[in-house]
Amino acid sequence: MSDLNQAWVQRDLNVLWHPCTQMKEHEAIPLIPIKKAQGVYLEDFNGKRYLDAVSSWWVNLLGHCNPEINAAIKQQIDNLEHVILAGFSHAPAIRLAEKLVEISPHNLSRVFYADNGSSGVEVALKMSYHAWHNQGEKQKRTFLTLDNSYHGETLGAMSVSQVALYKNTYKDLLFDVISIPVADTFLQPAEQTYEEFADTILQDIEQTLQNHSHEVCGLIVEPLVQCAGNMRMYKPYFLRKLFELTRKYAIHFIADEVAVGFGRTGTLFACEQADITPDFMCLSKGLTGGYLPLAAVLTSEQIYQYFYADYAADKAFLHSHSYTGNPLACTAALATIEILQQENIIEKNKEKIAYLKKISHAFRKHTIVGDVRQMGMILAIELRSDAVTRKDMLKIYQHALAQNVLLRPLGNVIYFMPPYIITEQQIDKLAQVAYQGIALIQERYNAHTKNLSTT
Repeated sequence: MSDLNQAWVQRDLNVLWHPCTQMKEHEAIPLIPIKKAQGVYLEDFNGKRYLDAVSSWWVNLLGHCNPEINAAIKQQIDNLEHVILAGFSHAPAIRLAEKLVEISPHNLSRVFYADNGSSGVEVALKMSYHAWHNQGEKQKRTFLTLDNSYHGETLGAMSVSQVALYKNTYKDLLFDVISIPVADTFLQPAEQTYEEFADTILQDIEQTLQNHSHEVCGLIVEPLVQCAGNMRMYKPYFLRKLFELTRKYAIHFIADEVAVGFGRTGTLFACEQADITPDFMCLSKGLTGGYLPLAAVLTSEQIYQYFYADYAADKAFLHSHSYTGNPLACTAALATIEILQQENIIEKNKEKIAYLKKISHAFRKHTIVGDVRQMGMILAIELRSDAVTRKDMLKIYQHALAQNVLLRPLGNVIYFMPPYIITEQQIDKLAQVAYQGIALIQERYNAHTKNLSTT
């Protein structure tokens, strides 16, 4: 490590506590301080560049330091950096809300701002519960959530999540929910079609609704891809049928599109593929192109009217964040959406989606690969849990860094979730590095199994 990198790392370790990190691991795996970024590349203080295969935690849609987004923020900052959004308003918040209503599924006509994905989920949960409360349905006070789901790390968001790694330590602090199965393609029996597999699960879910719909506010889902749940995927058929059940049993449908919104699954919003309009849709991450924290919760006029009354104490939704609807963040979001629309990015991504599918086939040659799956601009390679260890996954991560690529495995899953400006040549680089990393672990596994067979 260069002297410049080392100096910044030492300063970091003296004061910072990093998220989703066991800090002791950095005794063996050095932190990488980033000085600047451009396009799909991050650059450290030694001038080494890393291809950002994970869009810096799934937020950077259009490349780092995008000149158009940069220019929009620079113009806005000379006019208004922030103002309270209670009793006051401003043009970027209004224009962004209008744009979100325009591009979202029909009947989503009201926008409530928050600061991040977890906060957006909290808003949707509270709003769902409160809407039933304002209608006199005070027995409705629980939520349905899918197995293996993840919705954030605040207490409410964790309550409706089912990934044990994030949840178990805090389970005594969380409210109870009803967990239902998901028609995960990884679990589909070979002898069944997906529809047959999903229908069997849906029968169980309907039985749960028959027993509990009177006490349920709503069902919250990550449409099509359970991102933090090891990039497990399910098909639009299952999403559509879930939605139909919520209509049949009169509960809210909450779509957490924080990670999958704005084109990740191949359509602007994942819900489009099932042709549904949720009661609440949560947006964040890619909303601002990776620039500034912002979340938006979209809902219907009907939900909005349940809170409309003469006095705040009567029915008002008394939820707020100091930076709600920040003008700089709203400006970044407007610039991001404008680029997506004017440059027809979602349509252009179809070629890259096809190319990702093409390069994915090679990974199946490794016997330690249990599954290769793709949804739009997300490609996941799941290694067999009986064949790899956490140490193996760290080796793949370190191998990628040595080859100038940022891959950050999720459990035993390697995934690509790159900025949309990535080229086919750069996709080839990602595939080559990931393939080499898996091959290293395959060699160890082969040697281990050979030793076992001879003893």
